[in-house]
Amino acid sequence: MRLLSRTIIYAIGLLALALSGCSHRSALNEDEIAQLHQSFFTIDTHVDVPRVQDAQDIDFLSAPRAQVDLEKMRTGGLDAAFFILFSQQGPLTPEGFAGAKEEALARYATIQRMLDRHEDKIVLAHSAEEARRIQRSGKLVAFLGMENGYPLAGDPANLKEYYDLGVRYLGITHMGHNSLADSSDPNTRAGDPAQLYGGLSEAGTVIVAEANRLGIMVDVSHAHRDTAIQLAEISKAPVIASHSAIQALADVPRNMNDAQLLAVKGSGGVVQVVAFDRYLKVAPEEKQDAVRALGKSVGLNAQNHDPNALPEDARRRYEEGNAEIESKWPGADVALLADHIDYAVALIGIDHVGISSDFGGGGGIEGWRNAAETANVTAELVARGYRAKDLEKLWGGNVLRVLSRVEDVAAMLSQP
Repeated sequence: MRLLSRTIIYAIGLLALALSGCSHRSALNEDEIAQLHQSFFTIDTHVDVPRVQDAQDIDFLSAPRAQVDLEKMRTGGLDAAFFILFSQQGPLTPEGFAGAKEEALARYATIQRMLDRHEDKIVLAHSAEEARRIQRSGKLVAFLGMENGYPLAGDPANLKEYYDLGVRYLGITHMGHNSLADSSDPNTRAGDPAQLYGGLSEAGTVIVAEANRLGIMVDVSHAHRDTAIQLAEISKAPVIASHSAIQALADVPRNMNDAQLLAVKGSGGVVQVVAFDRYLKVAPEEKQDAVRALGKSVGLNAQNHDPNALPEDARRRYEEGNAEIESKWPGADVALLADHIDYAVALIGIDHVGISSDFGGGGGIEGWRNAAETANVTAELVARGYRAKDLEKLWGGNVLRVLSRVEDVAAMLSQP
């Protein structure tokens, strides 16, 4: 019965979308779509960067090997990105926490170096209104997000340090349970049980309260299903999923089921649908095995999962091997990304859906391989009948609304 209900909801939602936009389906030519895309304040909510010691002095003005640089952002009409302070999950020990902090700050150093070198072209935003001012000035906008609360060591006092750096969303977990909550992907090799806390830990509950107090969006991507729902329920401010796809269309633990989607909506939040091949489309085991073997052969691992950061020879071998794999088992494209967006919009409404890439962290699909191709997503959505006001919400309006609300809640909580 649940499957039938979900299918009916999906079909009705898609019909409504088609009817609402039917007069627009053939009204715009390629140039008009490009102009429409350029009119939005376009935000990608998840872009990974290498640690500064691995960045090889990359000039992020023009970096051919990077999926995101300033020239590609301009070319693709991508006005802003959340650049990520990521840390790989490890042991819940003082040494593990210290290593995670070092890793997160090493990625912050890469972002700061980009900002320092190109302050005339891109500026860090600390609020929704500041972001709008920067965008109106003609400059690109950088936001900071934190993926994995592991470096916080369960201590809410540690969150202030990252807030002061500019972090405006906190991904509670990554792959593996941490001191805050259960992950959607337990690290079974390290001995993780299916769940450690049944969702949030006591420390995680306190961290959420501190994020609300400071004005940091709580991010449920990578969280266990129970964790995500609990986060949406206990947060005093709307929550986000910064880079997630839809479980009904690709049944993997990392994706969000209907209950999670509705919980995010219930908080007033937004789900940013991610352009990540294996989350949009479940690959056959043969392809997964081939991808894992290829990555291992060129030196990719949990700490270094960006092929663009590989040495030249290894990167070339990776690209050749990946092209061969894709020729055998074609991956996702912008049409499939739009299918996931359609599903989310049909279930939870246009005000609660957005778009993200996960570039630098494995994201990238046919038609949106890098930031320069961002307008291709708009073209696909226009072809499906999405109106300009809907696209504006999907491309940044919704997440800015959520950030503004999170700031308002923080202001109220700070009142005596």
